[in-house]
Amino acid sequence: MQARAARQSVTVLLTGETGTGKEMLAQAIHNASSRADKPFVSVNVAAIPDTLIESEFFGTAPGAYTGADRRGREGKFRIADGGTLFLDEIGEMPLQLQAKLLRVLQEREIEPLGSDKISRVDVRVVAATNVDLRKRVSDGAFRPDLYYRLNVLSIDLPPLRQCLDDLPDICARLLEDISASGDYVKAKITPSALSALARYDWPGNVRELRNILERALILSDSGRLTGEDVARILPVGTDVRPTASERTAGAVVPYAEAEAEFEKHTLERALTASNGQISEAAKMLRISRATFYKKLAKFGLAPGSASV
Repeated sequence: MQARAARQSVTVLLTGETGTGKEMLAQAIHNASSRADKPFVSVNVAAIPDTLIESEFFGTAPGAYTGADRRGREGKFRIADGGTLFLDEIGEMPLQLQAKLLRVLQEREIEPLGSDKISRVDVRVVAATNVDLRKRVSDGAFRPDLYYRLNVLSIDLPPLRQCLDDLPDICARLLEDISASGDYVKAKITPSALSALARYDWPGNVRELRNILERALILSDSGRLTGEDVARILPVGTDVRPTASERTAGAVVPYAEAEAEFEKHTLERALTASNGQISEAAKMLRISRATFYKKLAKFGLAPGSASV
């Protein structure tokens, strides 16, 4: 689907949870297209104040309003002329601007704020959202005609937890990118680290994975990430030790035993992360101090113990 999107200059709508790599895919589509040597301009719609969003997109004429630059200002459409404009969080665009965006997509023309002159632009738009735009349409928060104009070619990015089989390739790509931006020439990831990463549910998706890998590399002396390196970085409560099946070559562990093992390890990690401070450890796990003490007693753990 990515290759098909790159070959054609149609509008693309990328959907998926936050952090699934929508901007990364948009950049890849641009780089593989005939517009690769032209600008790729990224805009987070939700990050622009409503009072400035029109000038950000379409620019301003000289002296368009009090305080405006006397030389005028080019908008993102003009800057991206000939290339690709990536509109992230498109679902947050104000209704009044949606009509103007629709006109640009249909007519390929823009009119700077405070100007009566219309100029043509050649921009390929890739939009992205982590919300259900169809529901926004039914709620009256998003124009149906704009939705249909954006949704010419739709690509849904699955969350990372549904793509764990691809984790080695994803990590390799991220490590390559991280290495290019820092002093991590020998950055590698071991099977034990991949196994540990696969046991986490990744609510932050690829963005969170990149963060974990980069932090682990900073703390690593060798640049060769192991399961222990990952264990120091992943959130408290993530069981990254070898699974019972890995330890016993396929033997099935009773559910109660596996559950107790996980609970004990969670307590140990909370104690480690809090340097043995019970109040802080209980707060991390969102339980009371009394409950925390009871669980310590259940597993025979001393308040100052922590074996990770």
